[in-house]
Amino acid sequence: MTVQKTVENAVQAKKEIEDLVTQGYTHDEIYVFAHDKKRGDHITDALDTEKAGMKEQGFLDSMKNMFSSRGDELRSKMEGAGLSKEEAATAEEELDQGKLVIVAKK
Repeated sequence: MTVQKTVENAVQAKKEIEDLVTQGYTHDEIYVFAHDKKRGDHITDALDTEKAGMKEQGFLDSMKNMFSSRGDELRSKMEGAGLSKEEAATAEEELDQGKLVIVAKK
């Protein structure tokens, strides 16, 4: 089961992650996405969540992302974390507005 949440900032993200953990998700099953790569990395590290990488996307998609735009990379990573193409596209629009997207996948 995949759950998606959109929040405004890291404080709200922390609360949503705590709620997901109480629902039975582990930190390894929770991903936080931000449009700015550094912001996303800082939040992921601070909140001890997983980074979507080769395991979620596969080798070829990971390599392709090295040459893709940030939006394409984010959509691919969100799909790897469990969102459909349509959900990932909608979530990426939220990221464009400076929001954070949280995806939890069992």
